[in-house]
Amino acid sequence: MIVKDVKDCIGTEREVVSKTWTSLRVLLESDGMGFSLHETTMREGTETPMQYLNHLEAVLCVEGEGEVELSETGANYPIKPGVVYALDRHDRHILRAKTPLRLICVFNPPLHGKEVHDASGSYPPAPETPPGIIAGKGVKK
Repeated sequence: MIVKDVKDCIGTEREVVSKTWTSLRVLLESDGMGFSLHETTMREGTETPMQYLNHLEAVLCVEGEGEVELSETGANYPIKPGVVYALDRHDRHILRAKTPLRLICVFNPPLHGKEVHDASGSYPPAPETPPGIIAGKGVKK
């Protein structure tokens, strides 16, 4: 069993700070769960264009207000506590934070730790895990 306190990520390598957000990377590839789990806070008044070409992401808003816009169609969806959005088609999107926006994010495949968005708004692809190895755990038994 893995038990962690999100606050323990603050000030460690699991705290990743960008211009528009801070992400506490609670579970990573090295934890061996097959996904990563982050608490990300978007800064008030920011706009962040993204497109995860190498990952799928699901997001649960737990605090704040904002909106997500699908770049392809221009459709806007309000984001507030309790709302979930899932980027199941590697959707190009823009996340706007009207207030500080606290989000719980799940990525598959999992992130390794210090990833930040590249020029396309994406994270780099995850390295291949050799057959017979469970990511972060070693050889399957």
